[in-house]
Amino acid sequence: MIGKLRGKVDAIGESHLIIDVNGVGYEVQASSRTLRNLKAGDEVSLTIDTHVREDAIRLYGFTSEVERTWFRTLQSIQGVGAKVALAVLGTLSPQELANAIALQNWAVVEQTQGVGKKLAQRIVMELKDKAPALSVAGLNVPMASASKGGAGGMPDNNAAAEAISALTNLGYQPMQASQAVAVATQDLGDGADTAKLIRRGLRELAR
Repeated sequence: MIGKLRGKVDAIGESHLIIDVNGVGYEVQASSRTLRNLKAGDEVSLTIDTHVREDAIRLYGFTSEVERTWFRTLQSIQGVGAKVALAVLGTLSPQELANAIALQNWAVVEQTQGVGKKLAQRIVMELKDKAPALSVAGLNVPMASASKGGAGGMPDNNAAAEAISALTNLGYQPMQASQAVAVATQDLGDGADTAKLIRRGLRELAR
């Protein structure tokens, strides 16, 4: 099984790229978010999820282990296959998806092409207990698209991670802490430091 590929981008298609690894070209399916940040000739290293079928072997590439974990986790939901999971990750970064689930904001997930209201609601409902752990893990993993901005991402990975950790150390459950910091992020916007996130998070938890 292939778990990682490092090489040069040979070509980029609508939903895939070809990675030249020592003269061998691997066709890798990737999210639109990942493809937007790459161009032919770039050196790239992608974490790979290999799907073996009777009639084909498909490689799915991700910029981090956390993104691959979300890809796998999304497919645990009825009605979500590899194509839809990849589409969701093309619309939302792992952190944005974690925030949407923590806030039960299914409307954000519904923005994904091919995801209707009922499926979006099912995703945020069934994954609500998994979001905090994946969210915190994602905060410490550098994403190639982090500097590109997005729909409601955390203002600063370290600040948000520290705020969640601080609230958890105060005795709040990870789910509660994650939700509170997600709300604080939405209210305070980009540039909020750890202290501000903690204070706003505590006000949210006190409600």
